[in-house]
Amino acid sequence: MRKLFTLLLLTCFVSANEHFAKVEPFESVTIKAEASGEVLAADKGQEGKVVDGVIVHIDDLLSKKDLNSTLESLELTKKMIAVNSDMVAALKKNVTKKRALFEKVSPLSTASVNQKDSLYGAYVSAKSQYNSVLEKILSLKNQKVTLEQKVHLLKDTIVKKTIVAKSKYLYKLMVQKGEFVTVGMPLVTLQSIDRGKLTLFLSRDELDGIKKKTIYIDGKKSDLKIDKIWSVADAQFISSYRVEIVVPQPKEFSKLVKVEFK
Repeated sequence: MRKLFTLLLLTCFVSANEHFAKVEPFESVTIKAEASGEVLAADKGQEGKVVDGVIVHIDDLLSKKDLNSTLESLELTKKMIAVNSDMVAALKKNVTKKRALFEKVSPLSTASVNQKDSLYGAYVSAKSQYNSVLEKILSLKNQKVTLEQKVHLLKDTIVKKTIVAKSKYLYKLMVQKGEFVTVGMPLVTLQSIDRGKLTLFLSRDELDGIKKKTIYIDGKKSDLKIDKIWSVADAQFISSYRVEIVVPQPKEFSKLVKVEFK
């Protein structure tokens, strides 16, 4: 452990004026499974190459079948809402008509009690039918919202079952065809190699005015600039601060280079 710490220390800085750093990919990301299922495609032969396209495909057949049936249910629900909406409009007119007739006859002394009761009953029945259809529409609309949410979740799940890379370096493929993966399981590590970065650990004194200085790589003047400076001291390199320099389109990675600020 002591030898490892010494090696890390040497690869990041040697003296106050001369530093060494390894050219690393600008970004390295490990993608974990966001949906469970059997791995149907995972080509180990793509490791160590720049990949464009599908890297890992997890079985999504059941999710697609569920999506199709849910979409059909959603369309039927929309049609039922439309039919019942037309019906409720007609029923509303009928309620208005029945109520107006009852209110017109009710005060008349010439109308019999049976006639008035009959008109009232017709009005109550029409209103009850109207309320019933209106309640059904509200229930169907709630069902529609639930189905739309399910469609969204299923589409999201299907997308997450296919890992696609766009001009990324496949550093490591961690699963193989036929393996069952669960949520949270690491699948692949991808790296961005269109840019590189140099990581240094400098003392507080070295940081003073450092952005105004020119960066020399292996003794040669460069146009490189500091990208980030951490304001909190590093946990491993005590009293030192992490500094990152972006290297555009490096020709070689993992190479140890000498970095100087003048």
